[in-house]
Amino acid sequence: MIGIYGGTFDPIHYGHLRTALEVKEAVELDEVRFVPCRLPPHRAAPEAEPEHRLKMLELALHDAEPGFRIDTRELDRPGPSYMVDTLASIRAEIGARPLCLIVGLDAFLGFPRWHRWRELFDLAHIVVMQRPGAAPDFAGDLASRIAERRTEQPGAIRPQPAGAIHFVEVTQLDISATRIREAVKTGKSARYLIPEPVRRFIQSEALYR
Repeated sequence: MIGIYGGTFDPIHYGHLRTALEVKEAVELDEVRFVPCRLPPHRAAPEAEPEHRLKMLELALHDAEPGFRIDTRELDRPGPSYMVDTLASIRAEIGARPLCLIVGLDAFLGFPRWHRWRELFDLAHIVVMQRPGAAPDFAGDLASRIAERRTEQPGAIRPQPAGAIHFVEVTQLDISATRIREAVKTGKSARYLIPEPVRRFIQSEALYR
């Protein structure tokens, strides 16, 4: 079973890596593919160039958790990076193998604003990362989808290629790429927020200055 973890990774940090590991273990994923976004449709463009963000991912995942992979299809594709297109291209490659889209709770709440968001459920299971004890208020069409598709047992999603919604409680490390970039800009250290090879690369390339 494959997990897809998309983002700008501007830069990749321990918050990304820890939650990816916890989801991998909770859902028993064979692999997690980190998919760096070229041009996010719903947020500002990344500050670092695509090649720099890809290099930071490579440095972070070198000798990391077995099964962590990088998928560059969004960087290779021109235009906005719509997840529905990404999942469709992966689905065409893997056939009926189970596929999971890993998203944070805030991103999941924003699904109705995503391009062709209803089609996501036909392409993948949705694994939603949330902090322990979170009680989000779902409404409208999204609430209806949850009522129809939610499963409490991670093993229940393995027999089917797509369609279920499963929530996973993950450790909430109070780390954000925005705060890391701001720290670098103001001359503060990002040590212990990001893997050390990534920190050294940011320093050597003068990123976020």
